[in-house]
Amino acid sequence: MFTGIVTAIGTVTEADQRGDLRLRISAPLDPARIDIGASIACSGVCLTVVARGGESGDAWFDVDVSGETVSRTHSGMWETGARLNLEPSLRLGDELGGHIVTGHVDGIGQVVSSEETGDSWKVIIRAPAEMAPYLAEKGSITVNGVSLTVNEIEDQSDGTCDFMLNIIPHTAEVTTLGALKQRDQVNLEIDVLARYLKRMQGLAAQD
Repeated sequence: MFTGIVTAIGTVTEADQRGDLRLRISAPLDPARIDIGASIACSGVCLTVVARGGESGDAWFDVDVSGETVSRTHSGMWETGARLNLEPSLRLGDELGGHIVTGHVDGIGQVVSSEETGDSWKVIIRAPAEMAPYLAEKGSITVNGVSLTVNEIEDQSDGTCDFMLNIIPHTAEVTTLGALKQRDQVNLEIDVLARYLKRMQGLAAQD
């Protein structure tokens, strides 16, 4: 379980296609605090650490990425040189600073526009039609592993929807979101509470 509060940006330094895809990710972390078998969210994808090393502030860890995971995440994120938002899984007693995030990607969105507004960035993302019913103004959404608040929603005629985010300077600096540009793809995870509310709504309609 995660909160969508990114603790570091990692870089894919090696990508080896075996039966699955084995990645090595470098990050400014302490390897002594990275346990083998631990879960780390990598741009919103929960992955298991299978090896680790380096030194404090210059660590690396290896993960295996299945073909299923590759097919459900945005293109290019597993290539050498890709930058990933990293968040270790919650520990008992940790602050829940964002919202409950599972690390399972629900769909791929596309950036419609990104423009500066004051010191911040106004980013509009188009979500696929199957995700549209779960998005609401002032609700939560996870974008590339980052917990964010939906500011506006605009439904489209094809069933998709555009939602607007405000990326403050701090978020732009400590995550990869500051580099988003038009037509970029992003991993999206809907709020788990919205998922259950949608399920309850469907059951109520059957009564």
